[in-house]
Amino acid sequence: MGGSPKKDMQKTGFWKSVKTEFAKIVWPDKQSTFRQSVAVLCASIVLGLIIAFMDTLIQFGVNFIAGI
Repeated sequence: MGGSPKKDMQKTGFWKSVKTEFAKIVWPDKQSTFRQSVAVLCASIVLGLIIAFMDTLIQFGVNFIAGI
């Protein structure tokens, strides 16, 4: 059922490495997270408005051409 000792050591070494890497993670503070969230929200809204404007403009153009 168990693997070879070499594979067991590799698994143990892998999980030790994972634990070591997780210890290196530096999480952003609350203020930084809030600012980045606001920036993403603003960028999403602006991009959504640009896409909606372009869609309306293209739709108007296609309807104009189709109506000729």
